[in-house]
Amino acid sequence: MRSRPHAANRETTTLNLANTLEENMTLDQTTATGMTLTEAAATKVKALAENEGVADLALRISVGPGGCAGLRYQLSLDEEVLDSDVAQEFYGVRLVTDQMSAPYLVGATIDFVDTIQQVGFTIDNPNAVNSCACGNSFH
Repeated sequence: MRSRPHAANRETTTLNLANTLEENMTLDQTTATGMTLTEAAATKVKALAENEGVADLALRISVGPGGCAGLRYQLSLDEEVLDSDVAQEFYGVRLVTDQMSAPYLVGATIDFVDTIQQVGFTIDNPNAVNSCACGNSFH
């Protein structure tokens, strides 16, 4: 297993799948335990779901093309979880991703911050390679 960089040296972005998945683990085994949703993020998802009038919305995270660095995270509230999705429950909220995005999210922590400098969801991906200057996309 690869050692993880110190938190201060992490970039909030992506991972190199070939370097992070252990040879004896399948994608489903790794990603089923690889993402984390913090209590603050789960609380915010519940509040957003309540505002939408739907109590059972999942937080869907995916990785898609875009941004100046090539890839970007996409977050949405979703009523539907597909059989092929990778899903976990944290603090009563389902965190869902598709199997194509899952390798990019191994080890990622999704949080919600509300400070004087920043308000919103953040994604700390300890296996990040690099990101753009604006922080909205990664490679």
